[in-house]
Amino acid sequence: MSAGRAGEVIAVVLAAGGGTRYAGPTHKLDAVADPDGRTVARRAVDAAREAGIGPVVVVTADHVRTTHPADVTVITNPAWNQGQATSLRCGLDAARAAGATRVVVGLGDQPGVTAEAWRAVAAAGTVSPIAIATYDGRRGHPVSLDESVWSLLPTEGDEGARSLMRLRPDLVREVPCQGSPRDIDTLEDLHRWQNSSSTSSPSTARSTRRGP
Repeated sequence: MSAGRAGEVIAVVLAAGGGTRYAGPTHKLDAVADPDGRTVARRAVDAAREAGIGPVVVVTADHVRTTHPADVTVITNPAWNQGQATSLRCGLDAARAAGATRVVVGLGDQPGVTAEAWRAVAAAGTVSPIAIATYDGRRGHPVSLDESVWSLLPTEGDEGARSLMRLRPDLVREVPCQGSPRDIDTLEDLHRWQNSSSTSSPSTARSTRRGP
């Protein structure tokens, strides 16, 4: 990735999990999500690209096969099995190297998160150290993290920024968003996604996670 300007925002998509609950023939991130052939991960990454908030970084692992456009920087996390926090750190390292001062982070297994949600959270991040999308009042992704909080984030485990937000609620701004924060964790989740005609409706959006 080319060097970023001071103050630049970088979109980071975390796509390096094990996907052990998924019983399909591929890794869940490589499963076809759309009639146009886009995979779960590619759809999530495309939303970040379409948002236009800044360069896009995908943190992935060797077992994930989805390819991405040339304008996306792909980083392999060799320590992915040590928890999501290690992938977040890879994204922060890439942002720091590019001269960015803020990241907006989303997940590769949430194809229903929209470009509009990325943009709304990125905008809120200009006035709050942490900004997080909410869906029907429930926290989800993406989440904006200013460089002032990067050193406070965990370096291992699966919590990402959640532990920091519990400890420092004063740093957090919630951003109501449209779309769906549903995770694709199982083959049934994928089938529901494929068959649903209302994945963009916040009234039907529910996530198995409580936040990043």
